[in-house]
Amino acid sequence: MSNYKVVEIFSSINGEGPRQGELALFIRMQGCNLNCSYCDTRWANEEDAKFHWTSTEEILDVVRQMHIRNITLTGGEPLLQENIIELLEALAADPWLRVEIETNGSVPLAPFAGIENPPAFNMDYKLPGSGMEDRMILDNFALLGQKDAVKFVVRDYEDLCRSRDLIREYHLTERCHVLLSPVYDEMELENVVYFMRNNGMNDVALQLQIHKIIWGSEVRGV
Repeated sequence: MSNYKVVEIFSSINGEGPRQGELALFIRMQGCNLNCSYCDTRWANEEDAKFHWTSTEEILDVVRQMHIRNITLTGGEPLLQENIIELLEALAADPWLRVEIETNGSVPLAPFAGIENPPAFNMDYKLPGSGMEDRMILDNFALLGQKDAVKFVVRDYEDLCRSRDLIREYHLTERCHVLLSPVYDEMELENVVYFMRNNGMNDVALQLQIHKIIWGSEVRGV
């Protein structure tokens, strides 16, 4: 039975992603391989961040007790956890659950493609404003499907243009959900809408981090 570095488990609503606004149980893992300029979970990413070794069975016990259908694995970067496939397969064994993984775009998704009843991948693509675009794995786009999503976190006009070009080049709206997520309190939201309209960005959704709208940007466990 594998153990994972878990910094917190909590229930709330999905603040982002295709199931935004729905109840979800969040399992946040420690550690990340990126250092994005706008990171809002840096406290969970450091090597010395506090965590509890938590087994697959302990996580399944919490899932059973909470009786919440949407399960979100997040971080940090959860796909860096050793033997994470064991947890994914254990969760997949319950067809009632809907499992999502928040992943940062720098971890290959191919090793997880063979899981029966695979999770939904909510994959970031780190744009120039993040300082991490050179770490992105473009081959991951080809592995996304109808229940998956690509999230472009945008902080300026350059990021908007880059996201538009990628969406068109890789035909992402034909493949999966596509989300534009402005960095909280850094962009005029109406300008994002104008950009979407002026560039004919059909089937792309503007995503606001509603957990921050409700509780603010500093509160944890929400």
